[in-house]
Amino acid sequence: MNDDAPPPRIFISAAEQSADEHAAAFITAFRRRRPDATFVGLAGPAMQAAGCRALADMTTRSAMAHAAVSRVPEALRMLSMFKKHFAREPHDAAVMIDSPALNLPIAKIARKAGVPVLYYIAPQSWAWGWRRWRNKRIRARTTRVACIWPFEEPYFHEWGIDAKYVGHPSFDRLLATPADPARVAEFRHDAQPVIAILPGSREHVVREVFPGQLEVARAIAARFRRARFIVTAANGQVNALIQDINAHSRRTVGLTVVAGAADRAAAIAAADLALVASGTVTLEVAFRRTPMIVMYNTNRLLYNLIGRWFITTKHLSIPNILAGEEIVPEFMPYYVNTAAISARALEMLCAPGRLDAMRERLRQVIEPIVRPGAADNAAAVLEEMLTAGSGERPSR
Repeated sequence: MNDDAPPPRIFISAAEQSADEHAAAFITAFRRRRPDATFVGLAGPAMQAAGCRALADMTTRSAMAHAAVSRVPEALRMLSMFKKHFAREPHDAAVMIDSPALNLPIAKIARKAGVPVLYYIAPQSWAWGWRRWRNKRIRARTTRVACIWPFEEPYFHEWGIDAKYVGHPSFDRLLATPADPARVAEFRHDAQPVIAILPGSREHVVREVFPGQLEVARAIAARFRRARFIVTAANGQVNALIQDINAHSRRTVGLTVVAGAADRAAAIAAADLALVASGTVTLEVAFRRTPMIVMYNTNRLLYNLIGRWFITTKHLSIPNILAGEEIVPEFMPYYVNTAAISARALEMLCAPGRLDAMRERLRQVIEPIVRPGAADNAAAVLEEMLTAGSGERPSR
């Protein structure tokens, strides 16, 4: 980029905590290229700490599914505010991070204002129905797409969307946090088997999934007297919720609760089996080649009325989507009871050869896609956009 070029003015939008962290890493990576760049937009605490001026913040109360309905009026107010903002302040580019329900409308506003749009962490239109309609919107409202899964690049190309695979942002964190062998040995000492329980980072997910995980843990404890159960708590609120749910269950389970990335890495690496709430954390478990059972227990009525008409992928968990087949058991999007899950867990624990085969299959799936520097790769895409010009298409 020409050193005499004026400082880039970038609008950036992230609506959830994880997106806030990814956006902060993106801002830091781009400023290594252009220290004079200024960022403004929908920004959480991590983005603000990275130097982004916040027009609004949705990360502290981000929600999913039915909980998001209550935030519609707030989102509409923000869209109106951003429309006025783009009319008032010029920008060289806009960057959308995940959250397509909100960010695609923001992208439309930016495109109508003549601002080129980079979408980082692309909308997962491949997982949902009405692909033609969804991809038509993505094509019209974006200039470039930086996608985090290798199969997304050719998929978007088929729909005429300029996409580039940049790697998954979680790999930087995972590569920087190897499991400490001493801590792994401590977790495994005098225990057989070791079960890692990962109930999620959002309180409503913990409430939906952790009670079922406890039921499976009780079944394992009844069969294996030396079993150890290590639960990862994403934060203090989740820790308190874990303790409360266990204390009020019909029969408590002896739990070791850990927090922090280092202890989570060691707990996963030490585990013979992990009980995992569906989400990005399944990528971490697969990265550490730990056999797992993926669980999610959404509202059954809501799914049958609405969800099943929109979700079109054969598999729902990340390891199985990447493999194109079921390599880990998934009980999603809901389960009536945990009897089948407990039976599968006991079956796996009683067959070490099958656990070893799952570890090897996870290695085969994950190892080829481990690519560090996702934020820096995405920042390079933005730099290319600014250097080459917008190459604008009319928005719609």
